[in-house]
Amino acid sequence: MNAELLSIRLATEQDASEILAIYAPYVTGTAITFEYEVPSLEEFTRRIQRTLLRYPYLVACSGDSIVGYAYVSPFHERPAYSWAAETSIYVSMESRGRGIGHTLYALLEKMLQKQNILNLNACIAYPNPASIAFHEHLGYQTVAHFHNCGYKMGRWYDMVWMEKFIGEHLPDPPQVVPFSTIQSQFPG
Repeated sequence: MNAELLSIRLATEQDASEILAIYAPYVTGTAITFEYEVPSLEEFTRRIQRTLLRYPYLVACSGDSIVGYAYVSPFHERPAYSWAAETSIYVSMESRGRGIGHTLYALLEKMLQKQNILNLNACIAYPNPASIAFHEHLGYQTVAHFHNCGYKMGRWYDMVWMEKFIGEHLPDPPQVVPFSTIQSQFPG
C-alpha cells in the first residue's frame, strides 16, 4: 500500500471502534502513549466528539479499513494559547512507514491554517527515533526535553516537545475559527 491509494476523511463517532483498535496496541505494548489502560469505547467516542467541536479529526482509509488517524487538541486551555494546538497521530502497526502519516498531517495542516492556528506542538515519548525523524522531516524542531517524567512498562521515559510554525505571528492575529464553521470547505 502507498499513500496514493488512501482516502482521507473526517472521523465520525461510528469510527470509534476501528480507531480504538489502532490505538490499543500502542497503549498495551509501547510507551508511545503514556496511557496505562485502553480507554473504553464510550470514552473513546467522547474524545472524538470533543475534538470535532473545535478541531479536525481525520482518518486515513485503505479500501473500507481505517489504517491511521490524526487529530489535534488544545496546547493549553487558557485563551492566550488559542493559536497553538497539540498534534497526535497513530498509524496501524502493519501500515507504518508507507506515507500515511505524511498524508494525514498535510491535510491536517491545511485545515488548521484555515482555522488561523499558528503553532503545532507534538509531545513525544523519548526515545522514539521514528516519531522524532517523522516530525523533523515535516519541519518540526525539538524545543524541549524533559527527563524521567513518564513511568511505563517498568522504566522511566523522557519526553520531548517538538514545534512547527504554520503561520505568521502578527501583532494582532485573526481569531481562531472553530473547525465546525469551516468544515464544509473540506471533503467528507
